Amino acid sequence: MRIRIVDAFTDRPFAGNPAGVLLLDGPEGPDSPNGGFPPDAWLQQVATEVNLSETAFAHPLPPGGDADWALRWFTPTSEVDMCGHATLATAHVLATSGLASGPIRFSARCGILTAEAAEDGTITMDFPTSSLTQVDPVAEVQRALGAAIKSVHDTSAHIGDLVVELADERTVRELDPDLAALRGYARRGIIVTAAAEDPSRGYDFVSRGFFPAFGIDEDPVTGSAHTALAPFWAARLGRTELVGLQGGARTGLVTVRLRGDRTLLTGSAVTVIDGELLTSP
Repeated sequence: MRIRIVDAFTDRPFAGNPAGVLLLDGPEGPDSPNGGFPPDAWLQQVATEVNLSETAFAHPLPPGGDADWALRWFTPTSEVDMCGHATLATAHVLATSGLASGPIRFSARCGILTAEAAEDGTITMDFPTSSLTQVDPVAEVQRALGAAIKSVHDTSAHIGDLVVELADERTVRELDPDLAALRGYARRGIIVTAAAEDPSRGYDFVSRGFFPAFGIDEDPVTGSAHTALAPFWAARLGRTELVGLQGGARTGLVTVRLRGDRTLLTGSAVTVIDGELLTSP
């Protein structure tokens, strides 16, 4: 079984966010068990073995339906409802291998997602925009971050993150949170963000994402988080098209375009490993 490792939201190897991608055979029929996927336990074992923030599993769907491919994502410890960078990685594999052209429609736990490759190799994904509700700072989160908080916003259920605004870009970049303390916090993750210090560098805001409760201490580039960062920064900067830089040691760029209840996420991807998984369900 062929497996690929793809660096997403970057145009060069060893940057951005790596994701595992496995393309599976299609289901044998409409009543195939587990939606045409192998058993969940096997999917989780593979994702644990790959040990990246997410591994994507996709299989083709019969023609004539609402989607072309079924798509699921697993962290090293559990399945997630939405993942941007592994969707980008999957679309990149489908486009570069000739298995798809034009818009690709994915059926996922969060609904129908689409992705389309442009002539320059970038891929634009259409995701639901996250709602934002301002909440009071959580004392244990503030202690775990060890930085002054400007504002805190809760996101909609399909993301389940807290967006935490910090003072400035330098504070975000130098943040060294207490991950053990964050691990016990009942949220998918904590996204810290601030306005860019110098927008002439090619980005409008910065962010970092911490997901220790899901086995991911820090996610280099979180596409799904940008469905919340897009409306957050659009309201503050007065523009609906923005570029975000995310990451600590590894970084990547996400171009966002806010379209009401949908957010378009654009980025590049590059395959760095193409090999064989020597096991089967």
